Amino acid sequence: MTAVSRVPLVFAGLVLWFLLFALGVYALLTRPPRLNPPPPPPSPPRGALYAQDGTPLALTLQAGRHYPLGESASQLLGFGERSTGRGLEGLERDLNAALAQGRSFTLTLDPWIQAMAEKALWQGLAKSQGSFATALVLDRDGRILAVANGPAFDPLAPRKDPEKDLSWRNHAFLVALEPGSTMKALTAAILLEEGQARLNTRVEAPMYRVVDGWTIRDVVPHPPVLTLAEVLKYSSNVGISRLAEALPKEVFHQYLKKLHLTDAELLPGVRVASPVVKPPEAWSRAAYANHTFGQGFLITPLHLAAAFNALVDGVYRPPILFAGSLRQGERVFSEATAEAVRQALVEGLAPRAHLPGYRLAGKTGTAQVVVNGRYSQEVFTAWFAGFVPGDKPLYTVVVAVHHPKGEVHGSQVAAPIFREIAARLLAYRGLPPYAEER
Repeated sequence: MTAVSRVPLVFAGLVLWFLLFALGVYALLTRPPRLNPPPPPPSPPRGALYAQDGTPLALTLQAGRHYPLGESASQLLGFGERSTGRGLEGLERDLNAALAQGRSFTLTLDPWIQAMAEKALWQGLAKSQGSFATALVLDRDGRILAVANGPAFDPLAPRKDPEKDLSWRNHAFLVALEPGSTMKALTAAILLEEGQARLNTRVEAPMYRVVDGWTIRDVVPHPPVLTLAEVLKYSSNVGISRLAEALPKEVFHQYLKKLHLTDAELLPGVRVASPVVKPPEAWSRAAYANHTFGQGFLITPLHLAAAFNALVDGVYRPPILFAGSLRQGERVFSEATAEAVRQALVEGLAPRAHLPGYRLAGKTGTAQVVVNGRYSQEVFTAWFAGFVPGDKPLYTVVVAVHHPKGEVHGSQVAAPIFREIAARLLAYRGLPPYAEER
């Protein structure tokens, strides 16, 4: 075949190629290919929770969520769904969104102090046969060093009925209770600060008085006339309520606000039960009297611990749970007022809270619990709130035991738990005892 005769064939091939190319372009323009989207990036591992010294408290491993300290601080840390890891309770729930994005948090908890508080609390709860109990330890700056709850709870164990088994609950944050006679220490501080009393101010204090048809009774036998210091020592409802009559109820309520005992956002970002405190205009004369000794309103143990911490030097410091957080304090009492109240609490310390060789300070409380709309004669919350040491506090400690059986008073149930926590704290800090006569 000659070159001339091949020209038509070449030309035809070019035309065919052009047609096929054109058809291809047309097909691409009219029906573009569907490209599969790239797979989404893998979710970051769930963030971890650490103690102040770097001890891991909650972290995600290949097998799932892990809690290296087991039952320790478990109610505070919480737990999540087994399959998804989504937080269901505790900090796992409160911080779920941030943890799910891989953010980690360092808490102010000291794992050693946490273990000390839990051991003392669990032993005391078992002895008292209470329904549940909690203990908090704060340092002078308001940092939360321990949040102990009992009974103990294993976050990885099979779940029980949450309505019947309350071991999962962080009672320190989530349960509002009447503070009972622990409130008398704060009422005394208010009286001193307002210049309405001194520790040696005397008041007639019979074993009962009637206010607007409501009978206020004392439990511990005492002389008929008491000083304010003795009112604290004998925990006289009659004495503190009579002294507080010198304070307008609006002034008393203002101090409740300054001490954040009405604060519904005590720990921003973390669930804390709201206090139940009526405005002062709703208080009858009897209701106001009851408030002065811790009856007729509800606060959490965390609220009480933070308020008591103001008696260290007179400054209220909001509680701190996350390391590095800065929260502004506010002076509520003078240093002289705080020192005077603590001195009274040292001198009037419950015998079962006494630790030979150390000056501890604190106030007991025994709060009746409302059952079916009436104050029960069988269900109580036993309290103790105090300082370690009492003269120069390093720690503020609050203990609450709900519905103890047999012995029910704070001086019998909560005071020994406080003493055991105090003994461990003092040993932890290496503070030696001193001679009793000093």
